[in-house]
Amino acid sequence: MIRVVLVDDQDLFREGVRVIVDAQDGMEVVGVAGDGFEAVQVVDELEPDVVLMDIRMPEMDGVEATRQLFSPDRVSRREHPLRVVVLTTFNLDDRAATAIRYGASGFLLKDTTPVMLRDAIRTVHAGNAVLAPADLSLLMQDQFVARAPAPAAYLTLTDKEREVFAAVARGLSNTEIAGLVFASESTVKTHVGSVLRKLSLRDRVQIVVFAHEHGLVERG
Repeated sequence: MIRVVLVDDQDLFREGVRVIVDAQDGMEVVGVAGDGFEAVQVVDELEPDVVLMDIRMPEMDGVEATRQLFSPDRVSRREHPLRVVVLTTFNLDDRAATAIRYGASGFLLKDTTPVMLRDAIRTVHAGNAVLAPADLSLLMQDQFVARAPAPAAYLTLTDKEREVFAAVARGLSNTEIAGLVFASESTVKTHVGSVLRKLSLRDRVQIVVFAHEHGLVERG
């Protein structure tokens, strides 16, 4: 059962989403919050699998709430991974991009369909992004003007791992990467797992963010 927390300052919208989620097989809403402060408290208390986070709220918005939820001390205390999906009314929203930098697994527009919402929850629960990596790469382009140098951990990647890293950062799928590096998809998955482990990243979304943060998208 995928345990979901809904965060939105509009009661009607929040209750509508609750009905949709609770109607799906294998998932349930275990808590709700009306602002970012409440969201952090509810997540700390209930430890859900997935949070649907409104980006624009009074008091504390969804960006700051996401930042706090993925603070190192909170992450270290969790027994299982937390996934956050940002809900926004604007496509390619700068605030959504910032939330992704802080740890969100992507975003959905608020007018998405129930089927897309259901699929998004299942997708992030499995550790994947709900925004196509190529679109995510585009979204990240304007987020990093002054790029930090690559950390020492990046230098520990093998040549093949760097090749896979660069391909993921460009938004290629495992199937596309397999054809590019002349390897099976299972081998590509192994390389991706090794990259995540060596760079201490949570998922493919964070590989894209890392690559842009350190100016590694073009040179791999």
